[in-house]
Amino acid sequence: MVNLAERNLSLRMLNISQKALLKDKITSKLKTLEEDISFLEETTRPIAPENAIGRVSRMDAINNKSIAEESLRNARLNKTKLEEALLRLADSDFGLCFKCKEAIDFERLLYLPETRICVACR
Repeated sequence: MVNLAERNLSLRMLNISQKALLKDKITSKLKTLEEDISFLEETTRPIAPENAIGRVSRMDAINNKSIAEESLRNARLNKTKLEEALLRLADSDFGLCFKCKEAIDFERLLYLPETRICVACR
């Protein structure tokens, strides 16, 4: 006979189709991020001082480069989190809140598959 705790745990676990959907979502997000990272790496290349683009234009280019560098850092961080989520997807506790151990809403996981906490604990 299954005890109540085991029954509640099985009700909170994601089913196979939900995990497959999440895997597709994560894979899609990773592909998009890899494209974004490639683009951002191009836009963060050093700006040569000999470029005759004018002082104001050069300052604007340096500012845009700084913004692109921050976007690149964020994209790399998100990629790492998604790769970790893809690895954790096979774990039996994937989809359970790290803090309260309750199930994270499936809609939240679809939107943020890398999340490890539920809305209430956020």
